Amino acid sequence: MTSQTLSPARSRLAASYRNLTLWTLQGWLAMFFIAAGYAKLTEPMANLIDLLRWPLFATENMVRGLGLAEIVLAVLVLAPLVSWKHGRPLLVTATAGLLALESIMLVMHAVGLEAGLAVTNVILIAMTAPVLWMRAREVR
Repeated sequence: MTSQTLSPARSRLAASYRNLTLWTLQGWLAMFFIAAGYAKLTEPMANLIDLLRWPLFATENMVRGLGLAEIVLAVLVLAPLVSWKHGRPLLVTATAGLLALESIMLVMHAVGLEAGLAVTNVILIAMTAPVLWMRAREVR
């Protein structure tokens, strides 16, 4: 088996494509969680219960707090846009928080037999995990 080393130009091109892919995923995650958090903050509880079912078992303050947390984490995912040096650690922390949140919600939706919402969380985990893994490697 032979190993192939990339030329400097090909290496830069691969890094560019990887960076573009990660920024695209970060943008989609930010848009999703800002919208989800905004809905949790502004929608009446009756609407949230009809849409999600789990707010029936939570206090209103918990649902609103979760919405605020989602918005804050989503904004932190975009923190490197402001300062790359200081934003990368915030990005890694935010993606770890989102991954934990998505995993918990996946279990809740799976236990509640809400297949559509569970699949949504699987897709979100599949988007967040590579961002966390690749951006965490850059921080070191």
